[in-house]
Amino acid sequence: MTEGTTELYVSNFAEFEKQHATNGQAWTQPIRRAAISRFAALGFPTTRHEEWKYTNVAPIARTPFRMAPRPSQERAAEALTTATIAGLTCIQLVFVNGHYVPELSSPRPLPQGVHLSNLAAALGQAPHQVEPHLARYAAYEDHAFVALNTAFMQDGVALFIPPGCVMPEPVHLVFITLPQGDAAVTYPRNLIVLGDGAQAAVIESYIGQGPGAYLTNTVTEIALGENAVVDHCKLEGESREAYHIATLQIHQARSSNFTSHSMTMGGALVRNDLNVVLAGQGSECTLNGLFMGTGQQHLDNHTRIDHAQPHCTSRELYKGILDGKARGVFNGKIVVHKDAQKTDAMQTNKNLLLSEEASVDTKPQLEIFNNDVKCYHGSTIGRLEDASIFYLRSRGLDLAAARSLLTYAFASEIIGRLKHEPIRTMLDCFVLTWLPRSQRTKETL
Repeated sequence: MTEGTTELYVSNFAEFEKQHATNGQAWTQPIRRAAISRFAALGFPTTRHEEWKYTNVAPIARTPFRMAPRPSQERAAEALTTATIAGLTCIQLVFVNGHYVPELSSPRPLPQGVHLSNLAAALGQAPHQVEPHLARYAAYEDHAFVALNTAFMQDGVALFIPPGCVMPEPVHLVFITLPQGDAAVTYPRNLIVLGDGAQAAVIESYIGQGPGAYLTNTVTEIALGENAVVDHCKLEGESREAYHIATLQIHQARSSNFTSHSMTMGGALVRNDLNVVLAGQGSECTLNGLFMGTGQQHLDNHTRIDHAQPHCTSRELYKGILDGKARGVFNGKIVVHKDAQKTDAMQTNKNLLLSEEASVDTKPQLEIFNNDVKCYHGSTIGRLEDASIFYLRSRGLDLAAARSLLTYAFASEIIGRLKHEPIRTMLDCFVLTWLPRSQRTKETL
């Protein structure tokens, strides 16, 4: 079944290539062909692969997903209301079933020299900007899902910010999937390039509505010039039948600064790969993550930070909260290369299990090829303390409220690091109401 499904993707690619050969994107054909050939050689990963030993993608591999069709304008507009962040003033681009919807987007006036468009338009109209960067950072040679995305990449965002430009508002990318019967797949592809000294905040939101399984296979590439600053937030809230496979690839030049906030709440099976290459001296990155699962959700977070140059700093804190029969995975690797003297790296993973059947696999790793470094990593797994629950109940709270408050206290360290108050407020409300919902889910298993 898996081999047949792999052949189906290769067959579908032949038809897909014909459709895009005459729309100004002919220059992408060598990239797409190389990617689909690599996917055919790799096939889907299995639990025999070290990087996938905790996550079984067999349900994806055996399902013949097909490109999602365009939904009706009315249904798309209705779905957008659930993705809007109240009180957030931003530049917003909306994609529904993988297609850009300008009627629902609000590009707003942009600073001089900034290019912001959907990727499909940029591939045909601005290849001189896209070609030097597209598929140059997120390697598909050893990653089947990145190879599939690269072969079938159709739309997403293309953002180019000139040197010294500071974006006055965050850029919010909204990706909505509306299943329409058959198992559907979308391939969002985002390319964000900042010149020297540029600054920007980018938010990616992924949601789904309606019954039915679907797959979101997304890749975002971000390249930071010297002294550039990016604050990136990903909000993953796919529907409970969805599969979400994502790669976020970061390339940092000298003295640049990148901050990531990864918030994972939805989906039946989710895999987030976040890879950072500190390619310039004095660059810094901070990775913050929170994943919350219940029912039978499977939430997998893989991170890799490559300290390739001297005097670079990285800080990483991921927290997991698992209830019901949910399973979480944290696999974080910091690689200090032999020429990366004076590296300063710290990695921490903390997990909270709220039920007897919830589980988490945690694997923090350090690979150090240099003696002149300061590195630390650690991991913890625990449960809510009975003494803390008793104390809150003695002050008049019922059991559900006490558990919710303690769970929120655990999550608040990550939420409090978010830059934008409307997002913090939204996540505060989600966490405080999540535990009662998760308890109801558990009771119905």
